[in-house]
Amino acid sequence: MSIQTQPGRVTAPQIRARKGGEPIVSLTSYHAHTARIIDPFVDFILVGDSLGMVMHGLETTIPVTLDMMILQGHAVMRGSSHALIVVDMPFGSYEESREQAFRNAARVMKETGCGAVKLEGGERMADTIRFLTERGVPVMGHVGLTPQSIMALGSFKAQGREEKDWGPIERDARAVADAGAFAIVLEAVAEPLGARITREVAVPTIGIGASPACDGQILVLEDMLGLSERVPKFVRKFGSLADHIREAVAAYAGEVRARSFPAPENTYAMKKG
Repeated sequence: MSIQTQPGRVTAPQIRARKGGEPIVSLTSYHAHTARIIDPFVDFILVGDSLGMVMHGLETTIPVTLDMMILQGHAVMRGSSHALIVVDMPFGSYEESREQAFRNAARVMKETGCGAVKLEGGERMADTIRFLTERGVPVMGHVGLTPQSIMALGSFKAQGREEKDWGPIERDARAVADAGAFAIVLEAVAEPLGARITREVAVPTIGIGASPACDGQILVLEDMLGLSERVPKFVRKFGSLADHIREAVAAYAGEVRARSFPAPENTYAMKKG
């Protein structure tokens, strides 16, 4: 069963047209209730494969499956009505061939109703991105630190900290843009490199640990709300919800043990007569 995208949503071409304009605001979401809360404030919501780490306690995003992404994509679509919804293609769902990528991307879009997909990789994925976009699949690129390549990279470390390493990352960004991606996530790259790539490419850059010069920014919602125990350097905590949750749960537990909850107003009396 597919979900039809509601009219009035932000579209991939509208995000593309924001290059050099008002900064693009984005956050991740994996649930209907958080999507409903953030939807009025953001331009696009990313259903990221980071859900494997945030929701399931996995060490990496590698074990995340296509079915997991579709399930959470459904939820975010149901909870939102304004933002463009972008769903991550998980590891192993698009690298084998252009045809595999199209088949799985088409499934994601049909079954969730999302407006775009995101996939990682630069020059090596350019042909696949071109194949998808020529067949009606809006694609957001992702270069710099690519978490799905963590086994090859060895650690979640910032990229381009030395100028001699800039060339491949710049080529990746240009290749993705030239292949037809409507925007590119730049993750954990040296600030001057993030600013330079933003000037060089014709599509919006979405920074996450990149540069304030990027055309937009994204963070993992749970990180910026203070729900995650460990966060990267590039995260600023705009809230401290973990503390509020602990206080609320402690208050609840105390009242249950004291038999002060449920109170009379929380219970149902017998009907009279």
